[in-house]
Amino acid sequence: MKLTQRKTVLIAAGVVAALVVGLLIKTLLFPAPPKNPFITAPATIGSVEQTVMATGTLEPVTLVSVGAQVSGQLTTLNVELGQTVKKGQLIGQIDSQPQENALHTAEAQLANVRAQREEAAANLVQAEAAYRRQAQMLAADATAKADYDTAEAGFKSARGQLAALDAQITSASVSVRTAQVNLGYTRIVSPIDGTVVAIVTKQGQTVNANQSAPTIVKVGQLGTMTVQAEISEADVIKVHPGQEVYFTVLGDPDRRYTARLRAVEPAPESLATDTTSSSSSSSSSSSTAIYYDGLFDIPNTDGRLRTSMTANVNIVLARVDNVLTIPSAALNGKSRGGRYQVQVIGENGKPEPRTVTIGVNNNAVAQVLSGLKAGDKVVVAQAAAGAAPAAQSNGGRRGPPSPMGF
Repeated sequence: MKLTQRKTVLIAAGVVAALVVGLLIKTLLFPAPPKNPFITAPATIGSVEQTVMATGTLEPVTLVSVGAQVSGQLTTLNVELGQTVKKGQLIGQIDSQPQENALHTAEAQLANVRAQREEAAANLVQAEAAYRRQAQMLAADATAKADYDTAEAGFKSARGQLAALDAQITSASVSVRTAQVNLGYTRIVSPIDGTVVAIVTKQGQTVNANQSAPTIVKVGQLGTMTVQAEISEADVIKVHPGQEVYFTVLGDPDRRYTARLRAVEPAPESLATDTTSSSSSSSSSSSTAIYYDGLFDIPNTDGRLRTSMTANVNIVLARVDNVLTIPSAALNGKSRGGRYQVQVIGENGKPEPRTVTIGVNNNAVAQVLSGLKAGDKVVVAQAAAGAAPAAQSNGGRRGPPSPMGF
């Protein structure tokens, strides 16, 4: 009897163990489908903003490369990097000895021509007097016609020499003024009020202005900065002057600067620097991204914005506040007039198709104009088998909610 009871207990224990193992295998390999096979999100009141993103560079609103128009050694440099300068302030001095010598030579040539003119003027007076005497004598038959002709020719020749010397004086005067201008070019002065943002040529260096004007310093007006935002060709057709823009800089991502788009350049910047042939440029354009510069200005009274900083720019195409919104992922298909199909969870817990009209849509959040009311749950995606209940948290959105509604 005891043996039979022991065998019964062992059999019962084996059956229980087999059931437990089977249950574990089923749970692990064949999990039960979720109670709600859909990831949903409620229609809520929020804001939707549609923007074009671009990367920009900050530059002074006015940036001037101050160069030299004459060649020579930069003997003195009177400014330092970051120094504030006024218009007309002396920045540097180029060795002026060659220009001074040229001016003295031109002045000497002018003086020489003027002396020759004085002599020619005296000769003209004498020739005119001789001509008039011969004319009077010829009228009285007191001289020969040949003598009269000689006197007349001498008078005209003297008058012509005086006119030629007057022209030489004009030419020599121009040479003097040119020499004076060239001498003035040895004094490098600031063309604007601003700040020295770069020193290109050091004191003691020799500059050569024969081919191109060498840059001495760069002066910029930093009170206002201009942002040059590179807008892709896919987005530029949506952008126009007057639109609101905002940007942040890498060093201060929490501070937002706002402005209005001033202009959109009609051609890419590469067009101004393209020196290749038309055939090579056309072949490279197919594989090179095209960007157009959008320009806007921002006050910089505190000096926080610096030259060549990178700006993360957003150009606002549309924005609506306090409107009914749903995730853009809930939209299915599209018909005319901005109408879409969405799946709405009914009272029976099953999805029902519904047509909605959509306004502003930034591909993350969409504005609902009609077809839904606040609190309606729309299907965002199909839940995967074994998905955790947390998949429906935050209205089916991934990550923390955005302050702009996405």
